[in-house]
Amino acid sequence: MSNPRLFNLQKDKISETSAPLAHRMRPLNLEEFLGQEKILAPGSALWQAIERDRLPSMIFFGPPGTGKTSLARIIAGSTKANFRQVSAVSSGVAELRRIFAESEEELEVNRRATILFIDEIHRFSKAQQDALLPVVESGVIILIGATTENPYFEVTGPLISRCELFEFLPLGPEAIRAITERALKDSCRGLGETGLRLDRQGMDEIVRSSAGDARAALIILEATTALMHPAKKGVITLKTISEAIRHKPVFYQKGGDLHYDAISAFIKSMRGSDPDAALYWLAVMLAGGEDPKFIARRMVIFASEDVGNADPQALLVATAVSRAVEFVGLPECQLSMAQGVVYLALSPKSNSSTMAIAAARADVEAGGTMRPPKHLRDSHYPGARKLGHGTSYKYPHNFPGGYIEQDYLPPGVKRRVYYRPTGRGFEKELRRRLRELKEK
Repeated sequence: MSNPRLFNLQKDKISETSAPLAHRMRPLNLEEFLGQEKILAPGSALWQAIERDRLPSMIFFGPPGTGKTSLARIIAGSTKANFRQVSAVSSGVAELRRIFAESEEELEVNRRATILFIDEIHRFSKAQQDALLPVVESGVIILIGATTENPYFEVTGPLISRCELFEFLPLGPEAIRAITERALKDSCRGLGETGLRLDRQGMDEIVRSSAGDARAALIILEATTALMHPAKKGVITLKTISEAIRHKPVFYQKGGDLHYDAISAFIKSMRGSDPDAALYWLAVMLAGGEDPKFIARRMVIFASEDVGNADPQALLVATAVSRAVEFVGLPECQLSMAQGVVYLALSPKSNSSTMAIAAARADVEAGGTMRPPKHLRDSHYPGARKLGHGTSYKYPHNFPGGYIEQDYLPPGVKRRVYYRPTGRGFEKELRRRLRELKEK
């Protein structure tokens, strides 16, 4: 399946001793590729496409350090196609057009397609992505795009429709262990000549700190070995690894995929009455630089949407949090936010008000807006009474118990029950009040 000539070219590039360890230890073939069993399981669509050398255009998406670029390079070495690589950060339409012209000539003269690998493809503008459509459609280019973002948000619909999508997941602990051990044992590309080894605690710390990112694991390993005394060989200690790590970076883009996923997990954790999980996602968003006002707004919405009248105090708490965010600011406002998150997560839940307004709006949209009955219309301007506005209105405070039955809906509108209170929290009391009014 592999092309030895292309493999040797790749190996010569990767084996440069001056390159970082994470670059040198890139897998050279499918046997070395670890951690994405779902994508590359024997018999899978991508596996068969590589074996048959009939590749579709593809978009690889997933977190950093999960093998997107590595797999693209392996594919390049496993097919007969020409391979070109660009980065969307530094490339433009002019360079793309030059590659298109060369690829078209290669296809006409040598009958070889060209694989164009575009790293960080989400950085391309809509116009740049649209420039890819004709050559992808005609088969002049086999596109492999890589992105850490959700392609449905960052890649244009027409380009997505012409590509197969493959999601890369964070690598599992066993894959990170295998990659780290390979780097320690490999004398050609790795650290085999140092004679260093990791004990169980040290390996566990690298696995934990890398969070499924192979590049991060190798960076930690290389930084750790740089701290080792030249004359001191043997076991790398947990203490040295901790010194090398210092601070774990948080991969978070305020306008990207994790932005939407984190706020979704945050809301669902509060809805599920799990304060610890909700606090964790709050911490993720704050550590990633999320705007606290955005989080506070979602808390205000949540207080009405998911807590509602089961605890009317929840809306007051959420509104107070939003005020604290504006009045105090970070870092201190995180204390108020945490207090509010715990309160909302542990409040009784009801979406009765949410369902009620949704049902009422559906009726209005279906039947159109209608004027109120005459006895409910405004009667405070001259001549209103002559039109019959407000003349037959019954003022509830003039009746026993402050209640009198009368029509509040437009004539001809069938009465429906929109608000159906649950038996949870304060809504239990509201349900009792509604029952008493109906009995009257």
